[in-house]
Amino acid sequence: MTNLSPLPQIPVGECAFFFDVDGTLAEIKPRPEEVCIPPSVNAALQELVQQTQGAVALVSGRPVEELDALISPLILPVAGIHGAEHRDIRGEVHRITLPHALSALLADKLSAALSEMPGTLLEDKGSAFALHYRQVPHYENTILTLARQTVAEHPELVLQPGKCVAELKPVGVSKGEAIMRFMQAAPFQGRQPLFFGDDVTDEAGFKVVNQQGGISVKIGEGPTAAQHRLQNVGALRHWLKTLLLQQSTTRVRSESDESLSRRI
Repeated sequence: MTNLSPLPQIPVGECAFFFDVDGTLAEIKPRPEEVCIPPSVNAALQELVQQTQGAVALVSGRPVEELDALISPLILPVAGIHGAEHRDIRGEVHRITLPHALSALLADKLSAALSEMPGTLLEDKGSAFALHYRQVPHYENTILTLARQTVAEHPELVLQPGKCVAELKPVGVSKGEAIMRFMQAAPFQGRQPLFFGDDVTDEAGFKVVNQQGGISVKIGEGPTAAQHRLQNVGALRHWLKTLLLQQSTTRVRSESDESLSRRI
């Protein structure tokens, strides 16, 4: 989708909000462990939770425990590792895992291969493996070739390319599937979904949200299935702050009008 329209007015109380993290709520950093979410963003998420009766979730390639650390002390429903890990509103966690023997084999094989490419990074997520080359982009073709060969040898896996990363994850796992799962239960069920993401990994989520009559928003440049675009992480933070300010102003006016009506 090339002609992206401005974001429409959002009926917050009728919506379910889904956010990617890296490149969306948080600026991308050279290494995953350097990423952080400012307290002001966490505060905005907390207010959004209150405005939507809890219909706010993170949908990320990161494991659940890393997502919890990034937004602590806030606790949200989350889909980690592109949906291989799923925690619902009740706190129940469901996981799609790789066989232990396969996981160990892949860890050894990929670690050995990346050791021959200084500056690359292997991230073992338990249910998936991420091959990072952000600091050494000249290894892109080599990394992608390695990833494709690994997937060809192990049909339990699928390749998910991203920004300077090639991820190997279980078949059937995607952010689109994760959002669909959330939308089948309270407090998300029956609401209009909104999904904000920045990467190729988010395209499956955009497509599902579009199919459900929701609002899909691409953060940054690049071709996308999303209907709308915000320029960067800062633009999303500003939009979210403005949205909540508008909601607060509307609520105060409503309460004031109600008070005046009672007095009359």
